[in-house]
Amino acid sequence: MKIIVTKDGSHTLQHPELDETYHSIHGAIQESMHVFIEAGLKAIAHQKKQISILEIGFGTGLNAWLTALTAYELTCAVEYTTLETFPLIPEITHQLNFANSARYKEFNILFAELHASEWEKLIHLNSFFSLEKKHIKLEDFESKKQFDLIYFDAFSPQSQPELWTVAQFSKLYKSLYNSGILVTYCAKGAVKRNLKEAGFVIETLPGPPGKREMTRAVKMIQ
Repeated sequence: MKIIVTKDGSHTLQHPELDETYHSIHGAIQESMHVFIEAGLKAIAHQKKQISILEIGFGTGLNAWLTALTAYELTCAVEYTTLETFPLIPEITHQLNFANSARYKEFNILFAELHASEWEKLIHLNSFFSLEKKHIKLEDFESKKQFDLIYFDAFSPQSQPELWTVAQFSKLYKSLYNSGILVTYCAKGAVKRNLKEAGFVIETLPGPPGKREMTRAVKMIQ
């Protein structure tokens, strides 16, 4: 794994086999805040203060960490389930600089705790944030729980086409509460068509720096 400094000063990783970065080179923290926090978590937090989130792709832990910080700021309680097929080793995660920013310095320990938390077990990290990391593929994941919000942060459709299918989106649609939402950085036409076929109502929103658009998909049952 190669560590890259993105344009906002935060790190991302270059995946050696897929030749893709985990986050935008235009700003890792900016992208996560824009796509997952602003368009996802804050949209749900207007409606309720007990929020269940499913993340597809734990990766560097950036989305989970920013969610924990935002839950603290908004005084809402988040139960966060995240799926990851290839967990990063501590030698890599210890080098990531997300928690080095002055704004987030007091949460440095929390970022380390996210990665140190035991897998396959719900861990209560503080009064606002609980985390369950699951070492499993999306294709094999089945849950009796339902979620308010899904962060779909898999690698691109070109690299992982098996994750961006109607079948996978249909499964995720069923796992959402009514009015629940799925957010993703991807705004490709084929992806939006697959989401729509799975039952979602599609919203195309302005993208983060370096990207024109992103997608928010809403489960609306009449």
